[in-house]
Amino acid sequence: MVDGATQGGAPADRPRTMYQKVAADLRQAITEGGYGSGGRLPAEGDLAQRYGVSRGTIRQALSVLRTDGLVTSRRGTRRVVLGTERVQSFGELLSFTRWARSIGEKPGGRVVGLTRRPADETERDQLRLVAGAFVYRVLRIRTLSGRPAMVERTVYPEHIGALIARLKPDAVSHTVRLEEQGVMIADAQHTVDLVRADADDARLLGCRPGDALLRERRRSTDPAGAPIEWSDDRYLPGTVAFTVHNSAASGSLARRRGTPPPPNN
Repeated sequence: MVDGATQGGAPADRPRTMYQKVAADLRQAITEGGYGSGGRLPAEGDLAQRYGVSRGTIRQALSVLRTDGLVTSRRGTRRVVLGTERVQSFGELLSFTRWARSIGEKPGGRVVGLTRRPADETERDQLRLVAGAFVYRVLRIRTLSGRPAMVERTVYPEHIGALIARLKPDAVSHTVRLEEQGVMIADAQHTVDLVRADADDARLLGCRPGDALLRERRRSTDPAGAPIEWSDDRYLPGTVAFTVHNSAASGSLARRRGTPPPPNN
């Protein structure tokens, strides 16, 4: 994720709304096994009283957990915990740092390699660069509370890579640093599959060559559609799960039936 240097001397992330704080607190309790798989969360009224907020705020927080696949979606009943995976939703463009914090982990990052070189054919295609253009390639290890979780191999166009090159090797979130420079991520395309760990993966993650890793390849773009990064991230099993939320109301079938798409909020 375009995230490579956030927490650690960096200014705090933008403040979360109350429902997001409630969702983060409940998510942490669920992932730590506080309710157990198949257990029930307290009633909405009890949660509202605990956090000193309205039931509407609690419903918003529960909606976030439902989208992440952590609780059932039934309204009017106590929500059932579906599982304790450390899910990250593609519905939100969360950096690794922000996601880690949201599940109660302390994110870390360390650059182990940074090179400037001519872009290869794939990089030129993904980043829409002309022949002869240069890129910065960053190899970084990401940790959760000090434990290796992911190897990040990210390629940046030269003008953005130059900003990354100025950061300290142990900067926690590159995403936040780029935002401070006016570089904003608006969209991302993700491809998720399984790969076998190569020698570098094994050395950096502490696994064995040939072990299965969850790979996420991602191209992120700015509000104007210009590519910001092309990344190949490889996670150890058990460190993350991804969720995708679909809605029939916004699908192609519904539109063919004449149902207008929902407005963007």
